[in-house]
Amino acid sequence: MRIVIAGGHGQIALRLERLLAARGNEVAGIIRNAEQGDDLREAGAEPVLLDLESASVEEVAAHLQGADAAVFAAGAGPGSGAARKDTVDKGAAVLFADAAVRAGVRRHVVVSSMGADAKHQGDDVFDVYQRAKGEADDHVRGLDALDWTILRPGALTNDAGTGLVRLEAHTGRGPVTRDDVAAVVAELLETPATAGLTLELVGGSTPVSVAVKAVAGN
Repeated sequence: MRIVIAGGHGQIALRLERLLAARGNEVAGIIRNAEQGDDLREAGAEPVLLDLESASVEEVAAHLQGADAAVFAAGAGPGSGAARKDTVDKGAAVLFADAAVRAGVRRHVVVSSMGADAKHQGDDVFDVYQRAKGEADDHVRGLDALDWTILRPGALTNDAGTGLVRLEAHTGRGPVTRDDVAAVVAELLETPATAGLTLELVGGSTPVSVAVKAVAGN
């Protein structure tokens, strides 16, 4: 498959690029800083220089042409203010999904956040983030031209992946390694029967491939 990843230099994205490239896929990662290109090449991905905060739908769609799947793994990051939660976590996610529709790329996986909810209350930056992610997820789920899967991981850690997870519509809160999130996304991309599902993910006791197969088609 050819897979295009938004937020190509993110911590989950770099792990995902390595996994997908090792499986023989052609991977491209969208970045806005040319200096990050070498890190993507080292991971086995082709860097695509594009700023999702200023690009048009047509510009993004041009880079999605011919892809078999798209993954949204971009984020404004923990140090950013409320304004960028709206322009990246919501705006870029909406743009990327609309561009996938324009380019005819049906398979679409979004790395969201546990607790994402368009109706989330509060004015702290994290509250704005949860609302932005929820609004973006709602937009994606409203696009009939996409075979979407929304993945909502719990608290992310940099511990070594265990390959053991809990993946369900509702898991309750808990930690999960970035390694394991990347492994689940890679498995979701190879399991089209997970389209139409919004899934929560935390560490658990079920092997990744078994956990994905268990929710497929539900």
